[in-house]
Amino acid sequence: MQRVSMQLVDELSKREDITIKTIIQHAPWKGIEVRTSFFLANLARKLPGIVDEFKPDVILFSSMVTASLAKITRTRVDVPMVTINHGQDVKMPIGIYQKFVPKVFDALDGVISVSRATREECIKRGMAPEKGIALPNGFDLSDFKEVPDRQRSIQEISKAFSIDLSGKHLLITVGRQVKRKGHEWFIKEVFPKINSEVLYLAIGEGPEHENLKKIWSDLPYKKDVLLVGKQPDEILRYAYSAADIFVMPNIPVSGDMEGFGIVLLEANLAATPAVAADLEGIKDVIENGENGYKVPVRDAGQFAARIDEIITEGSETLGQKSRSFVEENFSWDHVADRYISYLRTVIKNYARRY
Repeated sequence: MQRVSMQLVDELSKREDITIKTIIQHAPWKGIEVRTSFFLANLARKLPGIVDEFKPDVILFSSMVTASLAKITRTRVDVPMVTINHGQDVKMPIGIYQKFVPKVFDALDGVISVSRATREECIKRGMAPEKGIALPNGFDLSDFKEVPDRQRSIQEISKAFSIDLSGKHLLITVGRQVKRKGHEWFIKEVFPKINSEVLYLAIGEGPEHENLKKIWSDLPYKKDVLLVGKQPDEILRYAYSAADIFVMPNIPVSGDMEGFGIVLLEANLAATPAVAADLEGIKDVIENGENGYKVPVRDAGQFAARIDEIITEGSETLGQKSRSFVEENFSWDHVADRYISYLRTVIKNYARRY
């Protein structure tokens, strides 16, 4: 969420007709809950004065957590307030938080959800449908302007993890290892059904990492499954480029959801197609046959079959289509135009409250 928010700020800052004042919390993940509480309490006190001084046309919050300030300051701030929400910040399974969410929606003048699935979760929690819109996250194409050569990438990945990819096809997953990502399900249910010679590389850490390591230790095919933890950006770029397919085997988890799936687009920009669960925000990221394929949730047979199909037919053509698909649909230049159009509509329709 943080990286996407900063990329949006950078893109909007390029526009000559837009002036932005940013209020950003810079804090490490450890202890983020406590730091955020102090940050919000301090900002709730200061926000009316900031508005009086800066006189903004609109306030844009970067998540439902910061959007709580709309409810807290509504009687002291008479400008339109809009939030972006990402999925997990809507469904967070904390009782007192969920009771507060509908009040936040009431105080807001607009809601931008990163996917249709996230917007539906907002409606379930009391948001008026006409108040919200689904707009995708944008993508900073400059990070992937030059994609590493595939053969060199295969060599670098082989060296980094001491593996031999000769005669094998590489599947990768990148992301925080939490239950909704479906790593365990993929390793236990899908991987054994794949007929092609494949090696699965799971990059990332998270609360499920130790559990996955325990599962891995009992696998009869453990040599073909690698749990390599968090990796530097350089290795990520090589992994995306070396991979034949990016897999996103998400499963439904109560109180959590996949709001969008930015890592899938990162893989696409490296000309790597994806096979992913047809679930939540992923629905808005994949177009079948353009940048990969969606598979029914928890259908291990179809998931494995799609992987085999892409490998058999060759992933090069679909990979190039994947890159073009992202460039045409998710560049920040394109997405920011849609943000600006929506925000201008909110400003135009705003009725002063006092």
